[in-house]
Amino acid sequence: MPQPWENPDRVKPLMRQRWEQLTFLHWPVDPEVVQRRLPAGLTADTHGGTAWVGLVPFRMEGIGLPRGPAVPYLGSFYETNVRTYVRGPAGPGVWFDSLDIDRAMPVAVARLAYGLPYMWAKMAMRVDGDRITYECARRRPHGLRPTSRVTIRVGDPIPNRELAPVDVFLTARWRLYAPLRGRLVVAPIDHPPWPLHAATVEALDDELVAAGGYPQPTGEPLVLFSPGVPVVAGWPTRLRKGAA
Repeated sequence: MPQPWENPDRVKPLMRQRWEQLTFLHWPVDPEVVQRRLPAGLTADTHGGTAWVGLVPFRMEGIGLPRGPAVPYLGSFYETNVRTYVRGPAGPGVWFDSLDIDRAMPVAVARLAYGLPYMWAKMAMRVDGDRITYECARRRPHGLRPTSRVTIRVGDPIPNRELAPVDVFLTARWRLYAPLRGRLVVAPIDHPPWPLHAATVEALDDELVAAGGYPQPTGEPLVLFSPGVPVVAGWPTRLRKGAA
């Protein structure tokens, strides 16, 4: 029987990739704030009576088709997501408010393929022992150009059996929802269980969460780090109107 951190579904692959040196930073948020931002068919998913907004910086590596080599140069880049958690017709999933990356071409491709709100940004990541710094400065769309700078210190591994329920709730997500050409779509995501570490924030100066439409976070975030996992992204499927 699958454990709560394991995907129970089979995924027909569209592309493969790796997510590496990934940090989850999460803050609680009023579910009504999330719900106002969602399209019809989705509801804010909650844990302990609260919704959550996440800031997730990492390095994307080796995007490619299910078979064959990865795409050179354009298939690897830095990325920072602002995301929240929802329930929809296909089950619980992720809703992305923004996805900043430092390659212009994949922005256009991802917007066309999945309808996700990708942005072109100037980004960097520096690793110094157990300390990692992520930097992001949005280039486009023009207008508001938020920035983000996060430094974390990676701690000890957390065995799966010791994960808190909220850790599983925030990280064990097997599908994304997105608005593609005026219709809500769902796409499955598959990867092994996250190898998670405890982590602490040493510096945080972020404008991306507020630019995503949320109140400026206050208080210390819940932080987790993962060295990474191989990922398979499945084909997006349109959901029929009124499915929820």
